[in-house]
Amino acid sequence: MSDIVLKVENLSKLYRLGEVGTGTISHDLNRWWAKIRGNEDPFGVIGSTNDRTQKAEKGESVWAIKGINFEVKKGEVLGIIGKNGAGKSTLLKVLSKITAPTTGNIKIKGRVASLLEVGTGMHPEMTGKENVYLNGTILGMTKKEIDSKFEEIMEFAGCAKYADTPVKRYSSGMKVRLGFAVAAFLEPEILIVDEVLAVGDAEFQKKAIGKMKDISSGGGRTVLFVSHNMGSIRKLCNRGVLLVNGEISYSGNIEAVIDNYLSEGKGDLGVPLVKFKESNGVFQPIQLQIKNRSSDELTNTFSSDHAILIQFSYRTTEELHNMRIVLAILAQDDQILFTYSSHSIEPALKEPGEYVVSFTIQPELFNTGNYKIRLHAGQPGIQLLMKPDIVGSFSVEKFQKSSNYNPMMPGYFAPELEASY
Repeated sequence: MSDIVLKVENLSKLYRLGEVGTGTISHDLNRWWAKIRGNEDPFGVIGSTNDRTQKAEKGESVWAIKGINFEVKKGEVLGIIGKNGAGKSTLLKVLSKITAPTTGNIKIKGRVASLLEVGTGMHPEMTGKENVYLNGTILGMTKKEIDSKFEEIMEFAGCAKYADTPVKRYSSGMKVRLGFAVAAFLEPEILIVDEVLAVGDAEFQKKAIGKMKDISSGGGRTVLFVSHNMGSIRKLCNRGVLLVNGEISYSGNIEAVIDNYLSEGKGDLGVPLVKFKESNGVFQPIQLQIKNRSSDELTNTFSSDHAILIQFSYRTTEELHNMRIVLAILAQDDQILFTYSSHSIEPALKEPGEYVVSFTIQPELFNTGNYKIRLHAGQPGIQLLMKPDIVGSFSVEKFQKSSNYNPMMPGYFAPELEASY
């Protein structure tokens, strides 16, 4: 028997902007007649791409999601990522049967529980306890089954004290806690969780991630997880899909999906020479160059056995006391790996003129991956001359000195260690 519990085939959802229906009775009748005959929606054929940066025409049809295909196996945790407006929430609502698809098929084995918005499935006038039993009954559980889980649910949610209080008096965080606990502990075969967990505090987010790991690995249940927190996605998921303008842009190993997502729209960051726009003020950035230190050639792709040279040129129009340039190297998920200040090499008084500051980085510790360069300039305690900004990027391909190195090992750094036993 196949272990695939969710199969999505050519799934699409069409919306008409600005109006309910197509705007005219004749258009609605045409759409209805096409549906009766089993034909395509005549207005869907000309539906535009879900690009929120484009100005919409009145009555325009837009594919919120289009041509979505993927499969999820039992016990798998699938991460769904993408920018705001990419179609993630629409996809989850279609999978949760909150809204019907325009085209396509969804094949599901087992019960589905979803947590898409704060308070999902909670009746505000009912108490926390009553809501637990209501949701359990909707999922097809008996009173005895819910009784056996009730104490665990309230303890996990941290709402035991308020079990007999109407949910309308709960805070947003409490509603999320209770909603997640109900969805996770009442044992659905498929759990769908949207960005809603971000409302919870750090302690609860950690508990929720741990619980989702437990129910997938130990309980053999499937989780679909949407988040903008790449750290959470990386911890929880081993496979993912990237949505761009309502369509799947990339799917596969979660690290590759995250890299594709974080690389979107980086523009000039992907080139080794960045020229800054002309500016006024006492501090004026000119350009950034990324070079191979050995050959002095412009590049932003390095083997870990070649030193990286970062050169930043700028102009000052006035005398500046105790000015410094601060360099930070960030991972693709914006975690700061290290920061370095030029204060030890800058003169105490900088005369007006053009200057170049050079930073050399020995990349042998870096793991294979993409990294960002962030710069800012200022006079501590006096003024900020250049706000912190991502100004460039580079990639490192790990140079394999021995057979001990595994390019798939997680982590930002991959040093060669001497080990013995």
